[in-house]
Amino acid sequence: MVENATDKKAKTENFVSKAAKIYTPIVLGLAVIVAVFMPLVVKGVTYSESIYKALIFLVISCPCSIAISVPLSYFSGIGKSSKNGILIKGSDYLDGIKDIGQIIFDKTGTITTGSFKVDKVNVLDDNYNKEEILNYFIMGESFSNHPIAKSIVKEKKEDIDLSNVKQFEEIPGKGIKYIYQEKEIKIGNSDFVDHKIKEKTEYGTILYLKIEEQVIASLLLIDEIKEDAKSTIKKLKELNIKTKMFTGDKEDIAKTIANKVGIDEVKSNMLPQDKYKELEKVLKQNNSGKKVAYVGDGINDSPVLARADIGISMGGIGSNSAIEASDIVIMTDELAKIIDAIKISRKTNRIIKQNLIFSIGIKILILILSVFGITDMWEAVFADVGTTLITILNTIRILK
Repeated sequence: MVENATDKKAKTENFVSKAAKIYTPIVLGLAVIVAVFMPLVVKGVTYSESIYKALIFLVISCPCSIAISVPLSYFSGIGKSSKNGILIKGSDYLDGIKDIGQIIFDKTGTITTGSFKVDKVNVLDDNYNKEEILNYFIMGESFSNHPIAKSIVKEKKEDIDLSNVKQFEEIPGKGIKYIYQEKEIKIGNSDFVDHKIKEKTEYGTILYLKIEEQVIASLLLIDEIKEDAKSTIKKLKELNIKTKMFTGDKEDIAKTIANKVGIDEVKSNMLPQDKYKELEKVLKQNNSGKKVAYVGDGINDSPVLARADIGISMGGIGSNSAIEASDIVIMTDELAKIIDAIKISRKTNRIIKQNLIFSIGIKILILILSVFGITDMWEAVFADVGTTLITILNTIRILK
């Protein structure tokens, strides 16, 4: 899915890339026209003078200030982001951040801390005690990289022999199963273990433990909302960015968390392929010209991170596959860094525009004056080298 998503992803092409395709041939063509046809059109102008004017034209039109200051602006923006704990994997993505119109968030490890804690063990079969039940959970989850699994394993108080755990299998969005002492063990949601009596919780995740055909216990895990989640969502709305949340959690839990942080729209009970299909729909329906970003951290988020216009992963808690598939990595896992990245992108874009307007403006002005014989070669050199130095000094402001 990640490979397919990467193939479908369109690359951002900025103004300079588009302009460069037509700028160079036009400039060279005009220089040839000035050198060859000026003596034929303007009386008293020799070929020596027309060639000299053509050379002045070429020096003025040399795009050094653009060719240096524009990439330098992107490098500065990426460097500034890195200092703030935001790794951006290329100028395409830095340029695209400013145009985000929608952001879709994963829940676990993104909106929430992803650091679960066991809040309650509910024993449903008196033949087992809490310690035995926890050991069954820990034995299975020791083979998983999911944030929930890692949190359960933290409950381990002593070394547990895992050599008897066989045929471990992880079913995305549902749970895990394995064989222990010739018994089939299942750990997951109520549907996965066929538990008819569903426990309700306003805020948390319930996992069930099934041994053979009997559900013997449930485990309540609480995942706290990140401190900066609510304030980040509020600031995104102030920037007219629509927020959504895709999660594998049940509807009541998903809606509770979405309401607490202020997310506009939520989709729940989603498997990895459901997230991918839903993102495809969002991308097809997006006619605003704005970018669609996805923020996630787990291996299940990898395809959608790769497919989104801008994929943003959590670098601290995030899986290797999610970090590799994303375009931007937030090393500190702080959602507020998304706002910082948008600000850096907009500042970079603003300085690029300033450099373009200044350098092109100066070049056109001196070019017009040269046609009337008011300027000479040294002004042409200033239009090239001088504007380059000034735009470089302006670009350095990004780092401040």
